[in-house]
Amino acid sequence: MVIKTINLVGFLCPIPVHETRRALENSDIGDILEVICDDPETVHDIPALCDRMGIELIRIEESSGEYKFVINNQSDARIQS
Repeated sequence: MVIKTINLVGFLCPIPVHETRRALENSDIGDILEVICDDPETVHDIPALCDRMGIELIRIEESSGEYKFVINNQSDARIQS
């Protein structure tokens, strides 16, 4: 179940990473976030962000040049960031 969708289509790095981080920091433990981007750099940058923050990246989907990241905030990102 997706709790919050963040549409970042049209934004280039570092904006998608910054906005994803901000959304994670403002979410509760267990929240599921869906982040939609079209910057191909996010395929590397958002998984790296999740790894640094100790956040579970459930999956990445690609369709017509858009990337959907489904992220489970299973740790307290506000403390680890």
